Amino acid sequence: MNAVVENASPKVVEGSGGLLLEVDGQIVPNYDATLHPFEEGEVVTGHVVRIDQDEVLVDIGYKSEGVIPANELSIRKSVDPHDEVQLGEEVDALVLTKEDQDGRLIISKKRARFEKAWRRIEAAAESGEPVEGTVIEVVKGGLIIDLGVRGFLPASLVDIRRVPNLDEYMGTQIECKVIELNRSRNNVVLSRRAVLEEERKEVRQQILDRLEPGQVVEGQISNIVDFGAFVDLDGIDGLIHISELSWSHVNHPSQILEIGQTVKVKVLDIDRDRQRISLGLKQTQEDPWQRIVNTYNIGDELEGTVTKVVTFGAFVEILDGVEGLVHISELAAHHVENPREVVQPGDEIRIKILEIDSERRRLSLSAKRVEGQVLPLHPIELSDEDAEAGEAAAEVPVLDDAPPVEAPAKGEAAAEVPVLDDAAPVEAPADGEAAAEVPVLDDAAPVGTPADGEAVEAPELDDAAPVEAPADGEAVEAPELDDATAEAAPPQAAEPPAEPTASSADDAAPASGA
Repeated sequence: MNAVVENASPKVVEGSGGLLLEVDGQIVPNYDATLHPFEEGEVVTGHVVRIDQDEVLVDIGYKSEGVIPANELSIRKSVDPHDEVQLGEEVDALVLTKEDQDGRLIISKKRARFEKAWRRIEAAAESGEPVEGTVIEVVKGGLIIDLGVRGFLPASLVDIRRVPNLDEYMGTQIECKVIELNRSRNNVVLSRRAVLEEERKEVRQQILDRLEPGQVVEGQISNIVDFGAFVDLDGIDGLIHISELSWSHVNHPSQILEIGQTVKVKVLDIDRDRQRISLGLKQTQEDPWQRIVNTYNIGDELEGTVTKVVTFGAFVEILDGVEGLVHISELAAHHVENPREVVQPGDEIRIKILEIDSERRRLSLSAKRVEGQVLPLHPIELSDEDAEAGEAAAEVPVLDDAPPVEAPAKGEAAAEVPVLDDAAPVEAPADGEAAAEVPVLDDAAPVGTPADGEAVEAPELDDAAPVEAPADGEAVEAPELDDATAEAAPPQAAEPPAEPTASSADDAAPASGA
């Protein structure tokens, strides 16, 4: 009787590592043993078995190959799968979906790199170690570095000096330090400059130890600013101040220097604590002032160019970088009110050396002492402000040399009294009648009418002397009070005194009534 054994359990063949089973006396492969259990979100490893235009198939030891869509291959945009992976290459991928609507296993290469990269970047940020990546994009303000995540390298931190063209870094491998990290925002900020400065730190100290004030060294212009230029001395920058660029006046360093230019400079000072070096460019050139001292003497005549005209004279350049002053009194034999009447910037004139001050580096020059030279007169154009000031001055009446004022006779109409600082007119009093108070003029006290022959004190107006009252019909001279305008007394009036009119004259004294 044959016994039928149903549902016989398979046995693992010894020595097969679980990959072979014995079923009903037959050896069969154990396919389940080749499957590695995993869950969504885990990182798995496999080999590339096929590359298409829009996807890559990877054998990860599952019942079906994993599919990596083209947009999950790299953080770069619009990539070609053939440029990212090779057949047979081992890759890590993150499981996105174990089975999509088409039954496919969807995995991602870039997200697996992303997770690994974050762990590596976080460790580098904590330890201060540099990370290495490839420049994949040039954007406004810096570079994008592929670290497995997109890292941003600002343009100011690409190099120690400013980089004019960032495109030259495209596709290059560079080392950077992580200076800012934010996992929630996927933000990584890098600095290549920090790596370079650390490498050059020892070199900088060696250069500082080697340099001494007074040495002449060679360097390259690394940057130009308004106040001077920086020179790279093989690892450390020194500053040439704008005043040390040339013996002549320099408006901006870019007039005589350009970035990348090789120059010889003299070390003027070294601050070893702050690692700062002061350099001079003009010290490596001939001092034109020394040429003046060695070549010219007092009394020599030579030609020069007017560079600047000021109120007290004109500056004339006789050599490059050497100017002398022609004082206004030395411009012409006649009186000169304004130097621009005689010279203008750019004029070529002959001058005579009057004085050479070697210690103060100053030259005194003269144009009028050059025989046979007569400088032409230049018309002077007034500015709008000067023209307005002239018009305003023309409206003011001339108050110089005013004629004296005669006192009116008894009972005669009083002369018109000038209005002083908007004062009201004053009527002449009748005989024996108390004089009306005159308005206070510049804080002066009111004055009453004196009796016949009685002395009266005039208001204190600029130390004027007291005035005695005149006799009947006698003329009297008015005191000179700050060139005030005085008007002649009118003839005798047949009618009672009329209302006097006012005329403007600042700081004038009132006329005395009889």
